[in-house]
Amino acid sequence: MTSWWCEYAWLPPGRVAARTLITATQGRITAVDFDVDPPSDAHRLSGLVIPGLANVHSHAFHRALRGRTHGGNGDFWSWREQMYAVADRLDPQTYLALARATYAEMALAGVTCVGEFHYLHHQRGGVPYSDPNAMGQALIEAAAQAGVRLTLLDTCYVAGGFDQPLAGPQLRFGDGDAHQWAARAEALAGPADRVRVGAAIHSVRAVPARELAVVAQWAAAHGVPLHFHLSEQVAENAACLARHGVTPTRLLADAGALGSTSVAVHGTHLTDDDVALFGTSTTGVCFCPSTERDLADGIGPAGALRTAGSPLSLGSDGQSVIDLFEEARSLELDERLATNRRGTFDAAELLGAATVVGHRALGWPDAGELSVGMRADLVAVDLESVRTAGCGPTAATVVFAAAAADVTDVVVDGQVVVASGRHRMAGEFGAVGTALRDAIAAVTTDVASVGPA
Repeated sequence: MTSWWCEYAWLPPGRVAARTLITATQGRITAVDFDVDPPSDAHRLSGLVIPGLANVHSHAFHRALRGRTHGGNGDFWSWREQMYAVADRLDPQTYLALARATYAEMALAGVTCVGEFHYLHHQRGGVPYSDPNAMGQALIEAAAQAGVRLTLLDTCYVAGGFDQPLAGPQLRFGDGDAHQWAARAEALAGPADRVRVGAAIHSVRAVPARELAVVAQWAAAHGVPLHFHLSEQVAENAACLARHGVTPTRLLADAGALGSTSVAVHGTHLTDDDVALFGTSTTGVCFCPSTERDLADGIGPAGALRTAGSPLSLGSDGQSVIDLFEEARSLELDERLATNRRGTFDAAELLGAATVVGHRALGWPDAGELSVGMRADLVAVDLESVRTAGCGPTAATVVFAAAAADVTDVVVDGQVVVASGRHRMAGEFGAVGTALRDAIAAVTTDVASVGPA
């Protein structure tokens, strides 16, 4: 049994309690007591303690692109060429090092669970490793060493465009067809208390329409989350309409891919009918505002989706920043830009998107709240930094004032991962910043030759 005495704690259904004692046994919260003097044997957490954050959409290797893709003009498609250059250099060892350091950066930012949208499966040219899931296993090990839970969203990616063959670096992504993808994914597993294996359709560009149902049925049969990139780019919608006569959302709906355990990522360019399909099916949508800005995607209809009935979650996607507070406030701030109105989302709802809703989207319904029976994930946020001083112990302070740098302590499943701003891996693998520098240097030597995006 372990106890944490919290100066302030954000508790369901969205209230702040002072002098809160949270007790856990075997990684589960067993008691939450209020207005308690700090026991001598309890760990003390200053500031406002919130549940662990869920990063619903991540591509860990994109962390190597931060700061490298901003020269000159370009768009999503030119950026993609630089991304491919990094992908082409990774192997299980370099991927382990890069993902471990990236997940550690997430832990320092208060993330206790990450959804990794994983499609970098094979060697150059598409030749499988001796273990066909070697790259997935590297990600599982990376999360374990970084101290975070993982939902590995194994991704079907078998076409280079609408019914076009894979080419170049894309060959590493492909399994031949969706049936062969399912056979490989079937063999992928990790420790059940720390890892979920889910399914993903990369996009309607990358999986032929006739094979979409194969992935959806595999996810349903296994009772796991199904995620997919959707309508991030206008060009994607136009190509889908030209090829199939329907929007990507309708194409996925017809394949049985929508539902309460499904999550669309981005959903930037949706029609009113698309929004209605998501709402009536309670399909979730994961917004990644920092990436959607970085890639000039646009602003998605978050308010309309919420009103329609879609649960909203958040992700860091391209890792241009790793800061779920920034993603949460951007959901509201971008909505203000799009509608000229303030207050579509309040702070409690935004913090919920980053915690309990996000964990559910990743298949962890027992996480994301500080209540009895839930996983003991605790994140302490400094209330005396230059960003938060004077703001008070509220959800609004966390969402609209704090930054990832204000996270001081992180507990995952009752285990201390970050203490006083220091990640536990520093003792074994070195400081997180140093680990990031070295891992990125190992895979970016040739990236500059691709040219600016």
